[in-house]
Amino acid sequence: MFPSRPRLHRLRHLSRSLFYTLTACIAILASSPLQAQEQGQEEATLSSSIGGRFMLEDHNGQIVTDQHFQDRFMLITFGYTYCPDICPTNLVNMAAALEALGDRAEKIAPIFITIDPARDTAAKLREYVAAFDDRIIGLTGPQPMIDSVSKRYKIVAAVHKPENWKDGDYLVDHTASIFLMAPDGKFLVKFAHGMPPEDMAKRIADFM
Repeated sequence: MFPSRPRLHRLRHLSRSLFYTLTACIAILASSPLQAQEQGQEEATLSSSIGGRFMLEDHNGQIVTDQHFQDRFMLITFGYTYCPDICPTNLVNMAAALEALGDRAEKIAPIFITIDPARDTAAKLREYVAAFDDRIIGLTGPQPMIDSVSKRYKIVAAVHKPENWKDGDYLVDHTASIFLMAPDGKFLVKFAHGMPPEDMAKRIADFM
């Protein structure tokens, strides 16, 4: 006896649903390795595109390059001494993360690179970074060299002059991330602005 029309319709609907489900599962299984591979390629591209060589002046007036920090992790943030909130927060958090790492902090070079070299002289940076932690190294240099290292770290900066401010007074909107670089100069991770220093310290410790 043949199935009735309603029953036959239900069987066809069930078969169609089962077919679509199986097809979707096969597609997921087939695409997962590809997606993982693509994600790995994106991470590798990001890793190779951030960081690089630089030559700048430290807060003691000495010329330094990225090679001076070889064999140590570099914890780098960009900003300027006239920054009203973002930069002080980053430096406070960096100092707290170093404190949380204890003796392991000796393997880290905490670095603050100015994006406003016209106002941030070596002497100005020396006074500024010392207010947060004596271990923080302030770096400045000619604008073209600052532009070069900023570009290597994908830093975006733009001068902003509020209305009624005096000539020569301005703010600089800029990328507020903190970068962790490996002892060989390879990019490891980027910390978002405001990340709790305890979490930052734990993440840094994972790479040590």
